[in-house]
Amino acid sequence: MIDMAKRAIVTGITGQDGSYLAELLLEKGYEVVGVVRRLSAPNDWRIQHLRDRVVFREGNLLDQLSLIRIFEEIKPHEIYNLAAMSFVPTSWDQPMLTGEYNALGVTRVLEAVRHVDTSIRVYQASSSEMFGKVREVPQTENTPFYPRSPYGVSKAFAHYITVNYRESHDLFAVSGILFNHESPRRGLEFVTRKVTDGVARIKHGLTDKLSLGNLEAQRDWGYAGDYVRAMWQMLQQDQADDYVIATGISHSVLNLVEAAFSHAGLPWKDYVHTDQKFLRPAEVEHLIGDPSKAISKLGWRPSVDFNQLVEMMVDADMERVSREVKTQ
Repeated sequence: MIDMAKRAIVTGITGQDGSYLAELLLEKGYEVVGVVRRLSAPNDWRIQHLRDRVVFREGNLLDQLSLIRIFEEIKPHEIYNLAAMSFVPTSWDQPMLTGEYNALGVTRVLEAVRHVDTSIRVYQASSSEMFGKVREVPQTENTPFYPRSPYGVSKAFAHYITVNYRESHDLFAVSGILFNHESPRRGLEFVTRKVTDGVARIKHGLTDKLSLGNLEAQRDWGYAGDYVRAMWQMLQQDQADDYVIATGISHSVLNLVEAAFSHAGLPWKDYVHTDQKFLRPAEVEHLIGDPSKAISKLGWRPSVDFNQLVEMMVDADMERVSREVKTQ
């Protein structure tokens, strides 16, 4: 059992990863502090069940002083920086804001740690989107980046600035290069949830069509609950380092569609249509990660495979849509 007084700050705690990470840290006896932005309409459905166990502080990655103030007040042992503009297509519409949050926002976190207490350990959420137009398959920690979206570019900056602060200022700062990770808590705008929500709505007679973009795009999809475990493990090591977290197996969007519709007993060809408006300006074709380093050094392994993940998400959406139908 770890020291009961261990404190962790989680930015982006209201997101998919933040909610699973908060659960994990609470299980391990941490005091958990979530940094949240002030919003006119709170988006906290993923952490409603944790409201009485987590402390919340208002702060913003755009506001350096708010971060310094929170870090000084809480005196955390660990900081998990998960806050980001996380939906890739939006980054073409809002490239400046994407850079402010995902690139300079990370720099503000690191700079705040440097000023407040250099013994604080920092986890930075890097992304497989940095690999973009991939130079090799599968991708490892040493694969060169070739990002294909403003989002990917911003994450590459964040990754390198984290390495830079580790080497220049001797911070214990790590980057987890996480490949796509999903769950029933994934946002509806992401293709996995879009598919499983669509299946549930079709099954309940609420719609008869699901429009998608590139069905041939390949992704390495894992379960978010497994991936937050790797984040925590990275900060428990003797040496700060970067790790690819992935399943090492890729599937196409079409594979995802087939698995989801099959689980619900539906013929996908009757409902799925492709729509040009969902195609990316520059596609990332084949992302597949090599998690060998994380397996050997962290002892991390995924526990949920692709089919289990898809079925878990379809089941959760079927249950949710069923409740919605009953209350109408």
